[in-house]
Amino acid sequence: MQMSRILASAAAAIFLSISVPSFAQSDEDRFTARQLGLEAQDALEKQDYKTAEEKFARADKLYHAPTLQLGLARAYAGQGKYVLAHETYTKLIREGVAPNAPPVFQRAIDDAKHEIETVSPKIGSVTITVTAAGGKEVPNPSVNLDGKSINVAALGVKRPVDPGDHVVSASAQGFKTAESKFTVSEGGTANANISLEKDAGTPTKDNGNGEETTGQKVDKILKFETPRGWHKPLTIGAFGLGAAGIGAGVVTGIMAMGKHSDLQKVCGSNTTCPASAQSNIDSYKTIGLVSTISFAVGGAGAIAGVILLVTMPKDEAPKAEEPQKVSIEPYFGFGSIGAVGRF
Repeated sequence: MQMSRILASAAAAIFLSISVPSFAQSDEDRFTARQLGLEAQDALEKQDYKTAEEKFARADKLYHAPTLQLGLARAYAGQGKYVLAHETYTKLIREGVAPNAPPVFQRAIDDAKHEIETVSPKIGSVTITVTAAGGKEVPNPSVNLDGKSINVAALGVKRPVDPGDHVVSASAQGFKTAESKFTVSEGGTANANISLEKDAGTPTKDNGNGEETTGQKVDKILKFETPRGWHKPLTIGAFGLGAAGIGAGVVTGIMAMGKHSDLQKVCGSNTTCPASAQSNIDSYKTIGLVSTISFAVGGAGAIAGVILLVTMPKDEAPKAEEPQKVSIEPYFGFGSIGAVGRF
């Protein structure tokens, strides 16, 4: 008899709350929401919390009312879904009701404020960490808690969770998937630590379509890996630069010596030369400077070529069974200086 009165009272509250005029829903939606609300309340009183949750949620989508949200929160709490119950109570309290709302709406707010205090202490927490071997950080892990993806920003901090058994799994590019099981009591805490192992079966060259994966590109950068095949052409270039520089130094040196000989004829043993010889003096100084610079560049190129030749990887060096001859021949032409090399 007492249960019947409670059911009748709750049903009347739902009926009254959905009877309030609203222009956002059609008459058909309000009627359907009212029927669902009554069925949900009946299931709640019978402790069929799963059915109550489903019907209260559907009714609230058709007609958003505090009484329906209150019933939904109670259905969550009856199943031990304290996190959802707490959030539903909180939303109900935060939204509040208008000053001219019916008393049944305000009563739902008051009940929510009272009941949320009984739910809060039952919520547990878990701290999830995902690392690689040695405690190293795992880049961009994918983490799931009880089959639902969670934001990696929540890793390493306490996360609310319902009491009971749980499973957390994690994976990342180049690592094997791993999981951890944990149990939380009402109001208790737990730690779920997952250590991922490198996956030896991960492709090392490409991701299946001929392109390197992002992880492989990062590894290459971190290892400072340089492209293959650059040593040989750079060595040839260095020797070529050295030969050209030395060749240019020799040619300009000979030209400078010729200019110096001409100046001796004009100036003799005098310390000063006539004004008519100034252009020859300037030309002599310029050619001498060019000769010096050319020898310096040529020497630097030759030294660099030797260093590159000595440090050249074995797979790029000339094979013993196929001897390679190195020859560098400078050439001089009218208005041009260069070198031809064979490596």
